[in-house]
Amino acid sequence: MTRPIIGRVVPERWRTTGATAPGQRTVGEPGTARIAVDLLGGDQAPAVVVDGALRACRADPSLHLTLVGPADAADAVLAALKPGDRRRITTAITPTDTVSGAVAAVAQGRADALVSAGDTRATVLAAARELGRWPGIRRPALTAVLPTVAGRVVLLDVGSSVDPDEETLAWHARIGAAYAAVVHQVPAPRVGLLTIGTEPGKGDRLRRALPNLLVDLPLPGGARYAGLVEGGDIVLGRAADVVVTDGFTGNVLLKGLETAYALTRPPSPDKTPPPRAALLLGVSGTVVVCHGAAAGPDLAAGIALAADLHRRASVAAIADLLRYSEVSHD
Repeated sequence: MTRPIIGRVVPERWRTTGATAPGQRTVGEPGTARIAVDLLGGDQAPAVVVDGALRACRADPSLHLTLVGPADAADAVLAALKPGDRRRITTAITPTDTVSGAVAAVAQGRADALVSAGDTRATVLAAARELGRWPGIRRPALTAVLPTVAGRVVLLDVGSSVDPDEETLAWHARIGAAYAAVVHQVPAPRVGLLTIGTEPGKGDRLRRALPNLLVDLPLPGGARYAGLVEGGDIVLGRAADVVVTDGFTGNVLLKGLETAYALTRPPSPDKTPPPRAALLLGVSGTVVVCHGAAAGPDLAAGIALAADLHRRASVAAIADLLRYSEVSHD
């Protein structure tokens, strides 16, 4: 099982309102979820983050938030809450580098997970440095879930590794299979490789080289390599449960489909579409990344996702399925 790693502390001023004193390593009450929120993450921050934090806090009475950012933004959340709810809020006052403050809260055990809509590269680097990477993982994967006609599909990477090699995508195939098996409880997930055609030899150098590796790659959860898939196969969701690609292509595809779905409607038979947020897998902690253009409801959904993943111990279960027991800081 993975475990949090003590990391470096960013300069900050703590104010507690019925929460744990600063510097004290704690474990939350059963059923609670302590989520560190980057108040300055996002194109419209801090206003949309304040909105999202309020929505999440009001919807979940067992949610505890650590607000990392400037005092005025944190005070806006506190002022809008009922006195009883303010006891579930801790503030870490820091004017800059708020994502590092949120990561430090998880690394030091003051929070169970973190949510940020800030710069993806900064979030990934801070999480890898302070929380540690799983052995064998050089580049963690941002893992998103998209609605499909058949249900849902796991897509990775969607922005972390924009220029990966074959080994990185092979690891992402393993990670995606474990995610589908643990979080969505998919029996024997089908793993596909995104390219421009299903005929052998289609695509760039990376896509031409990878199938030979994936065919013989042992995958967790009884998963199997299902072959090449195209963009349309993702919308239909019948060819694969997990789709692997590079972070550049994955990010373009994700944003394009989400915009199309916002203008029409998601093709999913589910009443509740998956949140517009991605889970960073490959680091020893629960890190949820929202879009920079996220609105308040998107931030609230990201916070709810982080809380649910923590309560189900999903990241630890994924790591355990991949048979990881240590983390690397090189």
